[in-house]
Amino acid sequence: MNPIHGIERWQRLLERCRDIDPLPTAVVHPCDRPSLESAVAAMRAELIRPVVIAPMARVLRLAADIGVGLDGVECLDVPHSHAAAAKGAELARAGRVAALMKGSIHTDELLHAVVDERAGLRTGRRMSHCFVMDLPGRADPLIITDAAVNIAPGLIEKRDIVQNAIELAQALGFDPVRVAIMSATESVNPKIPSTIEAAALCKMADRGQITDGVLDGPLALDNAISPDAARLKGIESPVAGRANVLVAPDLEAGNMLAKSLSFLGGAESAGIAIGARVPVILTSRADPLSARLSSCAVAALYVRWRDSKALAAARAAL
Repeated sequence: MNPIHGIERWQRLLERCRDIDPLPTAVVHPCDRPSLESAVAAMRAELIRPVVIAPMARVLRLAADIGVGLDGVECLDVPHSHAAAAKGAELARAGRVAALMKGSIHTDELLHAVVDERAGLRTGRRMSHCFVMDLPGRADPLIITDAAVNIAPGLIEKRDIVQNAIELAQALGFDPVRVAIMSATESVNPKIPSTIEAAALCKMADRGQITDGVLDGPLALDNAISPDAARLKGIESPVAGRANVLVAPDLEAGNMLAKSLSFLGGAESAGIAIGARVPVILTSRADPLSARLSSCAVAALYVRWRDSKALAAARAAL
């Protein structure tokens, strides 16, 4: 992998990608400067092998205007963003790419193509989004979910959201995965539905309906991540004060938490959506290049972990 300058905070994550082949990735409609530059930068960093799907006359004009070379980039010409999303899903279904990457296309438009039954990319799992946050003063990353896909998930959707986050945490080397089911309080209160769902999710984990993570909830933010706050409130659990995955009660809470950490707390974030047959690299137009490259790295690590797990299961079945 070529060295990447300017994102030293993600070096530990990037180092883990050194022995991974570039991830074949459909870059869907990169028709603005940030998305085209990041696709080419990720290719040069040997994180992805991009297949650009877009109106190519528009992309070529943009590349010339901003001085980005497309040598070595596979390009597929389509008339508009909707066709680009559909073509990306088609390539994923055929196994030509192992991930999709959002360009200058609305998230809803891209994910609609992914979850369309005709695309063949759906699994038995609900798709959900994970932010992987690098926070100043914190040694390890923090996963926040779901802050971008599921608006007001119910209990069954939250079960999938939690399981998706656990699997991403495993792919990133979290051991153990400590999941805090978030609310405004650490007490179960029938007037606050998220506390009831948090308690139910913990019981589902006890019964094996959620696996490979240690859950606790409801927990408020302070006693989820601060050992001192957990101790002062008398909360004793393997998660309280030590959570490395935060599950928000809804998209609004998760999104505001993640963006508060980024814009007020100096955090940097990577983001992918998982739950389909391929991960979807989702970044915001406001994200810096470092967030886009680290998101590609997270996707590459997740695909390697998922494929290794599938291979191990297949060998065990022989």
